[in-house]
Amino acid sequence: MKKALMVWGGWLGHEPKQCVEVFAPLLEAAGFAVQISDTLDSYKNQELMQELSLVVPVWTMGTIEREQEQGLLAAVKSGVGLAGFHGGMGDSFRNNTEYQFMVGGQWVAHPDGIVDYQVDITDHQDPVTKGIPNFKMHSEQYYMHTDPGNQVLATTTFRDRQSSPWVNGTVMPVVWKRSWGSGRVFYSSLGHAARDFEVAEAKEIQKRGMVWAAR
Repeated sequence: MKKALMVWGGWLGHEPKQCVEVFAPLLEAAGFAVQISDTLDSYKNQELMQELSLVVPVWTMGTIEREQEQGLLAAVKSGVGLAGFHGGMGDSFRNNTEYQFMVGGQWVAHPDGIVDYQVDITDHQDPVTKGIPNFKMHSEQYYMHTDPGNQVLATTTFRDRQSSPWVNGTVMPVVWKRSWGSGRVFYSSLGHAARDFEVAEAKEIQKRGMVWAAR
């Protein structure tokens, strides 16, 4: 049986525990044995990390010790999958550029806060997004600095933003895949709060992405 580790914590405004409670049952239904942790020290446990098929980080902001970070980086590089969403993976440790290099992007803004926006599927053949139509969100529309090497599966276009009008017309990656050594990495910028995953398309993309990333 595949094993997944979900590590939650950091800024509680992103409802990390509640989001874990959304996806842990879905992973179990997909055939994973799921271990849930609220400490980054889990990444230091080399025996545990090498037993895993997948790590799902749900940890916004905060800090990570060097040994913790190196444990995670090494595990993914060796082949353990990494899959996460929103700030829980894309705004975790702002001072750790190697972690951001692995993720493939870093949050920098969400102009106007909670807004209505559209997610446009750009790859209709990939198993993560196949059969999923464009869809609407009412949440934070993430503006990110992203790696041009990412395989982008979905984007969003900034429109009518009042606080930062210069970004209007910008097409921004929302969902992507990439590699880190032998590991698969999946990221979606959706999921500001657990209720965002009441949008069926957002939830399905995240579920498929986690399954895809797992070794």
